[in-house]
Amino acid sequence: MEPGQAHVDMQTVVEVEIDSLSVAGSPRISGEDTEHVEMLAVAQAPLPPIIAHRATMRVIDGVHRLRAAERRGDDKIAVRFFDGDEADAFVLAVESNITHGLPLSMADRKSAAERIIRSHPLWSDRMIASVTGIAPGTVAEIRRRVSGAAAAGRGRIGQDGRFRPLNGAEGRRLAGNLIAENPGLSLRQIARASGISPETARDVRNRLRRGEEPLLKGRGRPARTSREQEPAGHSGPRDGDAAAVPARMPAQDRTVVVRRLKVDPALRFSETGRTLLRLLSIHTISAEEWDDIMANIPPHCSGIIAQLARECADIWADFAQRAERNVVETV
Repeated sequence: MEPGQAHVDMQTVVEVEIDSLSVAGSPRISGEDTEHVEMLAVAQAPLPPIIAHRATMRVIDGVHRLRAAERRGDDKIAVRFFDGDEADAFVLAVESNITHGLPLSMADRKSAAERIIRSHPLWSDRMIASVTGIAPGTVAEIRRRVSGAAAAGRGRIGQDGRFRPLNGAEGRRLAGNLIAENPGLSLRQIARASGISPETARDVRNRLRRGEEPLLKGRGRPARTSREQEPAGHSGPRDGDAAAVPARMPAQDRTVVVRRLKVDPALRFSETGRTLLRLLSIHTISAEEWDDIMANIPPHCSGIIAQLARECADIWADFAQRAERNVVETV
């Protein structure tokens, strides 16, 4: 998802009078960083083109470069123009300032998320998180505080541009009906028609084949809160766990999210951050690739591989719970 860049003319760069540009509406709450401006001003390299909103001449990306050009005594600066409305111009400003240059502070990002929730209420938490560089859980918490935003619409638009219902049960029920009426439909066709992910469509189809209802009823024991709650020696299927785990994010969405995380300075400039990114990258392969891997597991290795897979799932589940607690504590 590139909400703003699709409207930026990347091929055309024009020289624009600095006095004709405005810096109002920046996502930086505390304004420009004078030290960063000075560093850019004294550098010998030419300043890269900034991005400005053609309709208002407001600087979207490059306020520090604009100030540096003023410090150098320049009258003009190289500009690429964005054509779109002001709400999308702000989205692009936020998106641009988490991927390069001087990153936005956490306070800036949260404030930007609130503004985007108001201007784009149908965007999913993950979509807004990918633009603002904060966790989806933090976006959800901000949405709950924004009056009327949590109840806006019956669904959300995801990073793949698809509309998905807020009530996952509706999507599952519709998928079950489609499968019953048209058993030859592919998973992607079912997913597209019912507004769910292909992985969720696969789960619905498998449940119907087993004679079960397409909806998750919460049968069996509750989901574990840590690995220590697992009975010793357990290695069979976890019927109750599935009811407590939400539908997986489509592989395409995971790929987009991981790609954005890779440009976050807080992760890519630390050894532990790079290790985490490598681990997350492993899980961006598609459902079809997982099927190919499954089809080529040697039968004599299946048991130990299944056990290791469950162990890895337990580790990730524990990691996810700890990460979610961290989100709540830092909101």
